[in-house]
Amino acid sequence: METIDKIKQQIADNAILLYMKGSPKLPSCGFSAQAAQALMACGEPFAYVDILQNPDIRAELPKYANWPTFPQLWVAGELVGGCDIMLEMFQQGELQPLIKEAAARAREAQAQ
Repeated sequence: METIDKIKQQIADNAILLYMKGSPKLPSCGFSAQAAQALMACGEPFAYVDILQNPDIRAELPKYANWPTFPQLWVAGELVGGCDIMLEMFQQGELQPLIKEAAARAREAQAQ
């Protein structure tokens, strides 16, 4: 499978997806750590891809997303942004409902 197809599949298969360095429990960079903490604070499960373990995705995703840096948060197939945007949205109370709604829609779709 081509890398771009793999990225598209991951985004399609996961309502809430964080491309990051490391894992939520063991992040490998400060920005990824902050992004994962903000997402965990929203209280919904989310998927993640460790780009350090996937150099092909690390190389191709910035071109596909037209977003040069990591982490990248994707919700319901749309790029939300990186760490700064996530933290700003979280502090303004905008990230939590976005995440809750995406998780609820994903649960409804799985139940059908």
